Amino acid sequence: MNQVASTNVTQSLYRRSARWLWIAPAVFLVLILVIPTTAIILRGATFEGFRDVLNNSTIKQALWFTAWQALASTALTLVVALPATFVLSRFAFTGNRALQALITVPFLLPTVVVGAAFLAVLPSQLHYTATALIFAHAYFNLTVVVRIVGACWEQLHPGIEQAARTLGASPLTVFRTVTLPLLRSALATASGVIALFAFTSYGIVRTLGGPARSTIETEIYTRSVLIGDMPGALALSIVQMIVLTALLWWWAKRHRGESVGPQISVVQRTPSTRSQVALVYGIALATAAVVIAPLSALLWRSLTQTTPDATRFTLSGWRAVTSSTTLGAISTSTLFALCAMVIATVLGLMVALGVAYGSPRFVWLERISVLPLTVSAVTIGLGILITYDTAPYDFRSAWIITPLAHSLIALPIVVRIVLPVVRQIPRGLQSVASSLGATPLQTWLTVDRPLISRAISASAAIAFAISIGEFGATSFLTRRSSETLPVTISRLLSRPGDALRTQAYALCVIIVVISMIAIFLIDMLRPSRKAK
Repeated sequence: MNQVASTNVTQSLYRRSARWLWIAPAVFLVLILVIPTTAIILRGATFEGFRDVLNNSTIKQALWFTAWQALASTALTLVVALPATFVLSRFAFTGNRALQALITVPFLLPTVVVGAAFLAVLPSQLHYTATALIFAHAYFNLTVVVRIVGACWEQLHPGIEQAARTLGASPLTVFRTVTLPLLRSALATASGVIALFAFTSYGIVRTLGGPARSTIETEIYTRSVLIGDMPGALALSIVQMIVLTALLWWWAKRHRGESVGPQISVVQRTPSTRSQVALVYGIALATAAVVIAPLSALLWRSLTQTTPDATRFTLSGWRAVTSSTTLGAISTSTLFALCAMVIATVLGLMVALGVAYGSPRFVWLERISVLPLTVSAVTIGLGILITYDTAPYDFRSAWIITPLAHSLIALPIVVRIVLPVVRQIPRGLQSVASSLGATPLQTWLTVDRPLISRAISASAAIAFAISIGEFGATSFLTRRSSETLPVTISRLLSRPGDALRTQAYALCVIIVVISMIAIFLIDMLRPSRKAK
């Protein structure tokens, strides 16, 4: 009863102010997402456009390649990640937390950097092949399996598996007949996420695929920017949106009504026998090597140049980083990231506060904040390109348009970080402050703001990291005079010459360092679970 009363007090305390918080996020989403997406549909939804797209052999090949490489990437990711997921969820060993953090690194790196890392680590025979793409996608998505499936695996009581072993079942039989059915839902969820990421992959495909390995994303860019087939690019964007919408609708329908089981705390056991120690540390070291090898190759390739005679040490790539063009790309990326960080954090905070403090009808605001996740970054960039390219709305050449696109991509992540923390604030604290005579603004500044400040800082750090590495929308919106780091890296890698590649690898190392700092800040600033 007291909890209901305090909740009502909080809602009445902030509701008057919260009712206006929806305006700015809604206007932003309409201008940067809804109108550009609608423009694509209106300009591209023609019978002739769809007929030409579906009858084009090149596009058919791109559609088929997009589908099967996504499935192959998903299968390989599961094969590589499940052993690490097993040891991380079942055993407590030295380096457990460090390994979990290390596995998270590839997922937070810009996709163009992941592609460059595999150019550096793979032999030249595998460059620009489907194998390279599938390897890179599996590397990028390792943490998806570890986080999603591992969270479920940790809740399975080991006594279930032990009972099956006492009946004479082999470890493989126990996994196939007992463990696997219990993990089926988590495996399906992780597989769906990986397949979606691989299906909409752009930076990795642009870097590793080459002209012979085109997907829907790269085909949209090729047709709209390189060969001037805008009707074909628009029709292909619509086809992609239809496919993604259908997949997301099927996924939501499949998981509708599923309830989350009670969370139990299962104590992880320390590897005791010699075979367990060998298994756990063998898998841990092998996984760490898989994650570290491409990053180490980036650093090595940034310091060496290969000639027909030998490989020699050189600092030319790092000296080139100090050139005016490269320094301009670094400053542009930093400026864009700072702007995107501010915009996404402010708008995400407004959404979170509006949903948590406002009328229950404001649930629609939370739902529309997810919309950017349903449209690929390439489609967002193409939509902005064709919408704001004529007077009186000729904003395409304005520098702010790129940070706005980055903010749109980061907005759903900011909301998902801040909103749960706002909802967990003890309502009694606000009631006490109000009863002592504090105004709603004073109450929020002294009670709510300190409790959500760490979540705001963490969301700002991840918005900054997303902007630094964003490549899909930026490929359409950037100009040579305002290139970002990922665009510069892609341009350098696409040109012949080992000196240019060395410079590109040096820039990749810089982005890796920036991303690692952002990961460190996110880990430091993430909300404490004890603050409840």
